[in-house]
Amino acid sequence: MAIRSTHKVDAGFSLSSMTDLVFLLLIFFVIVSTMVSPFALPVDLPKGRSKPSKEPPKVALRLESADRALLNGQPVDPAGLEPALIAEMARHGAQDAIVLRVAQEVPTGVMVNVLDIAKRNKWRIVLAGAPTPVAAPTEAPATSTAP
Repeated sequence: MAIRSTHKVDAGFSLSSMTDLVFLLLIFFVIVSTMVSPFALPVDLPKGRSKPSKEPPKVALRLESADRALLNGQPVDPAGLEPALIAEMARHGAQDAIVLRVAQEVPTGVMVNVLDIAKRNKWRIVLAGAPTPVAAPTEAPATSTAP
């Protein structure tokens, strides 16, 4: 006498719940990606030219280190950089842009502070590539010929 079971195990499964989950995740990521907006500062990058311009920039700022800056060749205290830039830009005009050169040793935060100053005052700023310094030729150590 064989006892037969009325319950059979179904080997198949439904993908509808997995499809719903993927669809909801897709909607979530699309909505989140449209809400994210990058906080970028507009910066004019230098255009490549066949020959460099002979005319010096009217407002040139060079950041040589975290505590040393030059505005049109004159040393400026980095803490008083904004008032110095305001005075310099008032002498020249709003159509002029600040040409910013940054040495490699300068921390990025210092450069971002300068960019923030330009953004607050609605000035144009151009990042100029600083020429790489030419290394001085090293002299060979003098060899002494002692007897």
